[in-house]
Amino acid sequence: MIVDFHTHVFPPQLVRERERLAQDEALFAELYGDPAARLATAADLPASMDAAAIDVSVILGFAWRDPDLCRRHNDYLLQAAAESNGRLVPFCNLPLGSGAETLEAEARRCLALGARGFGELRPESQDCDTAGPAGEALAAIATQAGMPLLFHVSEPVGHAYPGKAGFSLSAFAAFTAAHPGVRVVGAHWGGGLPFYALMPEVAALLAAACFDTAASSLLYGPDIYERGVELAGAERVLFGSDFPLLAQSRSRRRIESSGLDPAAKALVLGENARRLLGLE
Repeated sequence: MIVDFHTHVFPPQLVRERERLAQDEALFAELYGDPAARLATAADLPASMDAAAIDVSVILGFAWRDPDLCRRHNDYLLQAAAESNGRLVPFCNLPLGSGAETLEAEARRCLALGARGFGELRPESQDCDTAGPAGEALAAIATQAGMPLLFHVSEPVGHAYPGKAGFSLSAFAAFTAAHPGVRVVGAHWGGGLPFYALMPEVAALLAAACFDTAASSLLYGPDIYERGVELAGAERVLFGSDFPLLAQSRSRRRIESSGLDPAAKALVLGENARRLLGLE
């Protein structure tokens, strides 16, 4: 089974409202205010998956500040997944900056409707301190439901790009350390957290987290897969493309052509995600 753990789809109505949303939502403006920035709907994903021979894609929500936008987007993800015959797995987002009560209510609503996790979470983009009550509420929900949390994690060095901010490496590490029972996924190699694996306290964190490969070609050289797997462990790495920013077929080819051995490739390309999500 081949699983893409990191794709983005938007409701068609919100795609049509791009200009208005860019005026109201700062993060959306940063990422998608340019009309040339790619936006996809769930209807665009199956053809891409077929071309890349991908069996299942995790579809992610967006870190809206407006709770109503968050809810509308989540409803779309849940419906698209329900109609996909198991090919799409919904990860809903949450209004992290709206208080613990609102956060909990939306999380429980989404879980009741079939959410399989929450992401791509960007606490800092929503003025959420994960060391405070909202972080405690998020951890409690994830623990009780047994659902993973996928965070956008920003590397502390390197070039600037739209959307780089969202959740700092240090904040991600602190949240993971504070909540060892929560299954967390650090997008984009967790902002580089595996590169600190020689620190004993970081090595302990790596055992409690997974890391996806989304946007690897925009951030790292081609040996990132071998180095990342060596440091994090093959069982901790999840294939992610960041569709539609990057093509699923190209992203898969980069892993297939890497120096990973066949067993590690099988884990990264789908087996790890299959186990994490409980897929048959």
